[in-house]
Order: sequence, then C-alpha cells, then structure tokens
Amino acid sequence: MSDFDYDLFVIGGGSGGVRAARVAAGEAGAKVALAEQDRYGGTCVIRGCVPKKLMVFASEYPAMVADARAYGWDLNDPAFDWDAFRGKLEAELDRLENIYRNLLKNSGVTAYDARARLKDAHTVELSTGETFTAKHILVATGGRPVPADIPGAELAISSNEVFHLKTLPKRILVVGGGYIACEFACIFNGLGSEVTQFYRGAQILRGFDGEARGLVADEMQQKGITIHCGTNILEMARDGDGIRVKASNGTEAVFDQVLFAIGRDPNSRDMGLEDLGVELGRRGEIVVDRYSQTAVPSIYAIGDVTDRVNLTPVAIREGMAFVETVFKGNPTPVDHELIPSAIFTQPEFGTVGLSEEAAREQEPIEVYSTSFKPMQQAFAGRADRVLMKLVVSQASRKVLGCHIVAPQAGEMIQLAGIAVKMGATKEDFDRTVAVHPTMAEELVTMRQPVRKA
Repeated sequence: MSDFDYDLFVIGGGSGGVRAARVAAGEAGAKVALAEQDRYGGTCVIRGCVPKKLMVFASEYPAMVADARAYGWDLNDPAFDWDAFRGKLEAELDRLENIYRNLLKNSGVTAYDARARLKDAHTVELSTGETFTAKHILVATGGRPVPADIPGAELAISSNEVFHLKTLPKRILVVGGGYIACEFACIFNGLGSEVTQFYRGAQILRGFDGEARGLVADEMQQKGITIHCGTNILEMARDGDGIRVKASNGTEAVFDQVLFAIGRDPNSRDMGLEDLGVELGRRGEIVVDRYSQTAVPSIYAIGDVTDRVNLTPVAIREGMAFVETVFKGNPTPVDHELIPSAIFTQPEFGTVGLSEEAAREQEPIEVYSTSFKPMQQAFAGRADRVLMKLVVSQASRKVLGCHIVAPQAGEMIQLAGIAVKMGATKEDFDRTVAVHPTMAEELVTMRQPVRKA
C-alpha cells in the first residue's frame, strides 16, 4: 500500500502531459492523476499546430484555383466562407479534445478539470480546494504568448484568440518575425486579407539559415505581404471599428485586427515552484537535467515549460523518456540533437541540423545550394522559387544541415532528417539515385559546392 494518493500526478493536459500520464498508467501500471485548467490537448491541438495547419490548408486553395485555370480547368469564381470554415474548425477541435479525454480515461488516468499548484514536494493543491499527494509530480504546463507592452496593447489579439475571430479581417497587422508570426501572415494573405507585418529585427525568422529565410521573405512579399523590418509599434488606439497604429518607421495606418506573435514564455507562474526550491530560469523556464528532473528530486518537468526545444513531438518524447526513467527502471535521457522541423509559411520551410552561419563558426564547410522555379508553378506562369541546400563538413563529409524552401518542404525534411540523423555524408546523398521529375531530386544531384567557408 503506497503512502501516497497517486504514484504520479501530472499538471497539464497537453501532448506531453497526456502521453506521459497514459503511458505511465497503461504500460507501467502506475496510479496516475492529471489536472488541466483549460482544454485537453494543450497548445498544439487547441490553439497551435492543428488548427493552424487547417488554416494553412484553407489559405492555399486560391493559388491552387489560379493554377488549375492555368492548366486548362474552367472554374467559376470561388469565394471563401469564413463562417463555414470556422464552424468546421471548432467542431474538429471539440472532436480532438474528446479523443484526448478518452485516451486518459481508457488508460485509467483520473482527470481533474482544475488548476493545480504545488503545496510541497509531494502535494498538489487544486483550485477546487482538493489536495492530493503523489510520489512523483510532472509539470507539463506549456507556454503562453508574450503580451505586448505598449499603449493600447489590449486592443490586439494573440495566437490564442486568432482561431476564434468572428469575421475575417480585411486588413490585419501581424507583429513579430518568428515562425508563428510568419505563418499567420501567410495564412491571412491566402484567405484574402491585406497583410502587413512588423518585425523589430533586420530579417524575419532569426536563428534559421540566412539564405533560406531570405527566400521565404522574398516569396512572402511577392505574394502581397508588406513586411517592415526594423519596425516597432509606438502606440495603438481605437479608431471607429478599427485600430489606429503608429509605428517607429513614421507610418500610421488603421487595421481591423492586430495580431501579436512576439514570442512565448513558459507557463510556470504562481505554481509554488520556487518556494519548494525548483529552479526557474530568466524567463520562468523550469530548469531540469537531461532526465527532465528538477532540483527537487520528486518533481520533473517536460515540454515548453522547460524551454528546451519547444515542439510537440519533442514534448511527447520527453514524456516517454520520463516514464522509461522513473517507472520502467530504464534511465533515458532526451536526445535534442538534429531535430527536423517545418515552418508552414508559403512556401514551406523545412530544416534539420545547422544553418550555414552556425556551421561556419564550428568548422570548415562546403555549401551545396540551388534555387529554381519548380515545374508545376512555372508552367502555371508563377514566379515562385524554391531552395534546396546542404551544408557539409569539409573534414568528415557529413551533412551538417539540410534546408528546403518549397511546397511540401515539411514532408521532404522528415525523410531528409532520417539521413542527417544517421550521419549521412555528401557522398551518401550522391550515391542515391534521383527520383525524376521532382523538386527533391536536387538534393542528390548537386555535384559542386557553390561556396566554401
């Protein structure tokens, strides 16, 4: 008979927390509870990857219709019905949330719809007033959008609210230069909104490969998005039904909506963590070791609240490694090296490994790169360009980074990521026969480096 109410208490019902809870209960036989104050599924399912990707799909159809006409299809003038799409989107999120609830239920996890705080190293206090003890506590509370700190900031929305707009804005300002800001700029542009994007830095997508982000920025602007780099908002004020925005570049304009996507902070506030000796970083991230354990041995943390690699599949892997380590007696550190990822801009941007800039600082490299008009779009009369790029170590010949800017880049980088993770060399790529005619064949047909560094 355990001295605790539960073997494991998970705080947070997102992808990482749910996976850890149900695997600990279902596979390891642990007695598990989980508390979630909002909707099950977390950022990814409810206000992130899933609804965003559905919006991406919706926003791509106008270009497809235009291409279809260029290929000889006789199509009537299509029109987008925001209300019909939003209704289906909300129904789909409800369906997915029920799936998450049922996954917990069927695994034998007790779920509490409440906010949880830590009372001590083994005790969780819920907003309902209930308290429970647990041998192990796992914090998986994710992150939240960083609020803007300017006059009139309350008039803007964040990525949390963007999926629930009653009407499609005619004019929208997107503030930020990271992948979330760029994705939403492309989404609203594709749906027919007039999109302006402000970013305080010199170029969007900071931290990614320079050549690739330059092409993404060019293509976004070619599609009609107005990007102002080196630009901040000074103040915002209500102007009739719109929002008047004064910018640091001297411009002033009225928008129907202003979307702030200027970063995300870990969700660790007011949980009692620091009082117990759990170390928090500068932005509130929970500091953990490679086994996701905090400075308090009974408390672990996974996912965005640890601010390691803030991606859904990473949180899930961290949750699985936690269960292996704590409940299966198989200490498993999380491997955060060479994680492929995709940015669902238009065109998409898939990346794995080091950027050219980061690789150059590490060792002598060769760069293999080609940019061209893909056959499908070129035939339709579009000027779109794509990029295929490999960053190669001169010494080991290993491919250190692969960067793809192209339609379906996310699908391509998943497969390229396997090769890069396995340590494939440039010669391994060269030995692979091309699949013709495809865009991706360029990854195995580039013979000469375009530059060395």
